Amino acid sequence: MSRTARTASAALTVALALGVSACGGSGGDDVAADAKQTLTVWAMGAEGEKLAEVAEVYEKANPNVTVKVTPVGWDVAHQKLVSAAAAGTMPDVAQMGGSYMGEFAELGVLEPVDTKTFDKGDFFPAGWSQGEVDGTAYGVPWYVDTRVLYYRTDLAKEAGVDKAPADWQEMQSLAAAYQEKAGTKWGLSIQPSGLDTVQNFYPFLYSAGGAILDDKGEAVIDSPEAVSALKEYGAYFDKGLSNKSVQPGYDVVKDFGNGRVPMFFGGPWHVTLLNEGQPQIKGKWAVAPVPAGTSSVSMAGGSSLVVSKDSEHKAAATAFIKYLTDTEGQADWYERTKDLPANTAAWDSGKLAEDANLQVFKKQMDTAKSSPSTAQLTEITDKVDQAIAKVTQGKASAEDALKTAQSEIEGIVKQ
Repeated sequence: MSRTARTASAALTVALALGVSACGGSGGDDVAADAKQTLTVWAMGAEGEKLAEVAEVYEKANPNVTVKVTPVGWDVAHQKLVSAAAAGTMPDVAQMGGSYMGEFAELGVLEPVDTKTFDKGDFFPAGWSQGEVDGTAYGVPWYVDTRVLYYRTDLAKEAGVDKAPADWQEMQSLAAAYQEKAGTKWGLSIQPSGLDTVQNFYPFLYSAGGAILDDKGEAVIDSPEAVSALKEYGAYFDKGLSNKSVQPGYDVVKDFGNGRVPMFFGGPWHVTLLNEGQPQIKGKWAVAPVPAGTSSVSMAGGSSLVVSKDSEHKAAATAFIKYLTDTEGQADWYERTKDLPANTAAWDSGKLAEDANLQVFKKQMDTAKSSPSTAQLTEITDKVDQAIAKVTQGKASAEDALKTAQSEIEGIVKQ
């Protein structure tokens, strides 16, 4: 999910101005799960369109429950949720990305997860942690996302390499070999600057053992591990292995197909994009785990499902979420959307178990790390974006750029 420009403080100000209650609370007695009722659900992007189909199937098995799904575009999702929270009109169930969770938990509009119904152990650890704020789970993982390394195997052979890079040294060596021996324009595509640059940086930061915030919520972006990661990231630009100037909205798929870019970090959707949009390279590319710094750790993304604190249909909402997140529901959702299941048991059979590329994503999810669940996440990651840009553009050392970011982030978390 792409984040939009927003701040938690602005959301909180709007909410308080319009009178949202921080303590929430049901507007009445909760309706029994099997009673006749209408359940309102907001889902974002493509998921919103597909969920309506699933809702129809669910209604046939649960005739007393009408599931009203409202698709919401990601470009307006945050503002609609903020407005609904402020007005006390949150849907019974909502899809929520990890970058929203801290903000809406702080607003007091989310119901804690019923941990008697949902077992943390059924899900990828990083998927579950995306829905946690200050030790309390507010979201049940619906689908997960992570980044792995895509690389051109045919061009690697031209460069004299017959295996995926396993660590930073091997990845940088392969990037140089692609250029020198296979004639590619670049060695690795990573974002040099702009909104969400941090998402390309996460595999380096986490693989080095670094973090933006520690478990106590304190800034640690200037740690030796983070500095090491940013030095490695910046080296690709210093050595001309990565493009310093990339247009907003750049899509790497075409350049991967024509050989200008032989490596990039991508998500599961890129498998479909390459298979359908670049058929000429079928069998000439592969995916591999993120090359290790001290270990191989990538970012975790995806979405969770939350229940409104004010919902009068919490039992039905919980039952519907259970249906969507159990093993069978997760396997069905993958077939409909190709979203990766958050429930690990869904990976044990069918295409998910048999597809070698998909299994790389599963392996990566086992160690993936989620972003901090904090209301100030956007403000915080914006400071990291700025630090990365200073380094990739040769305007500051990794040490100095992260020292500045550390000071700025300390100011944000102490607000």
